[in-house]
Amino acid sequence: MSHPYPALLSPLSLGFTTLKNRVIMGSMHTGLEDRKADYPKLAAYFAERARGGVGLIVTGGIAPNIAGWLGPFAGKLTGRRELARHRLVTDAVHAEGGKIALQILHAGRYGYHPLSVAPSAVEIMGSEGYLINQFLVEHVNRRDDAWGGSFENRSRFALEIVRRVRERVGSEFIIVFRLSVLDLIESGSDWNEVVALAQGLEQAGATVLNCGIGWHEARIPTIATRVPRAAFSFATEALKPAVSIPVVATNRINTPEVANDLIASGAADLVSMARPFLADADFVNKAAADQADRINTCIACNQACLDHIFSRQHATCLVNPRAGRETELNWVPTRTPRRVAVVGAGPAGLAASCVAAERGHQVTLFDASTEIGGQFNIAKQIPGKEEFRETVRYFRNRLDDTGVEQQLGRTVTAAELADGFDHVVIATGIVPRTPKIEGIDHPSVLSYLDVLRDHKPVGQRVAIIGAGGIGFDTAEFLLGEGTGDQPAQTVEAFLSQWGIDRTLERRGGVTEPDPVEVRRKIYLLQRKDTAVGRGLGKTTGWIHRSNLKNHGVKMLAGVQYERIDDQGLHVTIDGEPRLLAVDTVVVCAGQQPNAALAEALSGSLAENRIHRIGGALHAGELDAKRAIQQGTELAAGID
Repeated sequence: MSHPYPALLSPLSLGFTTLKNRVIMGSMHTGLEDRKADYPKLAAYFAERARGGVGLIVTGGIAPNIAGWLGPFAGKLTGRRELARHRLVTDAVHAEGGKIALQILHAGRYGYHPLSVAPSAVEIMGSEGYLINQFLVEHVNRRDDAWGGSFENRSRFALEIVRRVRERVGSEFIIVFRLSVLDLIESGSDWNEVVALAQGLEQAGATVLNCGIGWHEARIPTIATRVPRAAFSFATEALKPAVSIPVVATNRINTPEVANDLIASGAADLVSMARPFLADADFVNKAAADQADRINTCIACNQACLDHIFSRQHATCLVNPRAGRETELNWVPTRTPRRVAVVGAGPAGLAASCVAAERGHQVTLFDASTEIGGQFNIAKQIPGKEEFRETVRYFRNRLDDTGVEQQLGRTVTAAELADGFDHVVIATGIVPRTPKIEGIDHPSVLSYLDVLRDHKPVGQRVAIIGAGGIGFDTAEFLLGEGTGDQPAQTVEAFLSQWGIDRTLERRGGVTEPDPVEVRRKIYLLQRKDTAVGRGLGKTTGWIHRSNLKNHGVKMLAGVQYERIDDQGLHVTIDGEPRLLAVDTVVVCAGQQPNAALAEALSGSLAENRIHRIGGALHAGELDAKRAIQQGTELAAGID
């Protein structure tokens, strides 16, 4: 029987062992590695991915000693007492027929603790700016002994590590070295050094070379959704002919089509995907069964994975809140099927509908719109957020598979809900808040829904009131064509915009960005006097701020709004009155729950039969992560 993705799903012989396919679950820290009590959860998490068909799993980074910790009491493996908890993970993966590699990660100067060490004042993590990578580049290696200075000296540390690991583990043991092929910093390795190191690592005993992209301090996006799919595969393709051991392509590979094309074209021998396995543990099995349209695709938002880790929370996934919670968030078949109405086909309502139906409840989904998606249909139009289209596709198919009755394009009444259902889930979302500003009803004023949903005409000079996530999204939208149908950015355009040298002639792989085309004059305004964009995602906020700045958007804080008239928007900043002579004022000043239906239902059903979730419960910033989690958890418990 032929596979739909023959290159991706073909086995790969490493000589002494064979990987069943070309898919590596790349290393990603979850936070479960850092506490002994969480290792049963970690074992369940990895076992589910092994059961899902992945060829090789790489754990999150584990320190070889205390000095290598990422932070105080982070995961490490230094003695027999810690061995048992790691064996719990390994045994769970092996029981599912999988293979797993421990990532040895010494944080070096990235360690957030007083015992950290660095070069100056078993996947072996040699990229992303951690300790081994720190030795390799003059950017931070200022040593003048045998471990610094010339490239031969700077590369000695990496090569000696691989040699000595190979001596200890013998010939029949997988050693993956994560090699930084693009540092994306000014004083990074040049391409000749990358190739020479790769060849030296092969001679030293590495089995596989996994291509790392970018240091953490690089001011270039490498994994966020703004990065086009497989944007950095050109570097892996350039390295592959220089060595005879397998090389791995990484970063923003999130569909079997893209992964298969990379293998089939000869750009790489394997592909590494980390976050896609948070989003869907069955990624490989679904691909093998020709059900790629049923894959819950990673949208590279970082909101529940990396942002959680940098906030000292456990990683999970916006589109799959079960990730990392496999022992605690499950839905079992109900013993008492109920008639469940879900009102609102946005992220909260979609999650609730699908989980409730999977459990055996009779679910009817209502929405006044003729299409599902809710706020996802706004998000997917924002440049850099096109991946939300995949989430809408996933839920559309999941609704069909679970048998949810869909009544779209219809407004359901409280009386209908009270008479016909045992449980009513209110997921009606939000309504925009209108601030009290003189002239707010002026013809030049639009709400963000007017712009993003209804595509009303917008002038060339724009003031945006409100600089939260919606304000930034609106600005991003207006920097493009502002029509909602522009194509996603090409790889070539992305590389040019961010100054990435595809020719590999510049040290670190960086060059001067191309100038950007400025289509509109935009002011992004907020009342608070804190830095504009401070509340955006920890790992992606800087990308949005940089992009707007590069496009000439003026971001102003501490703004008092005085009035709007034919001249434009009158404001006061630092006590000084100013006129912003704009054609259009777009209001992004927050929102409030759309609670009218919930209030109409009150008293018609018992309170424990009416459930408000998502924006209908708490508006705040539009939060798909919270909405999907609430919908999932609610439906998992309906009886």
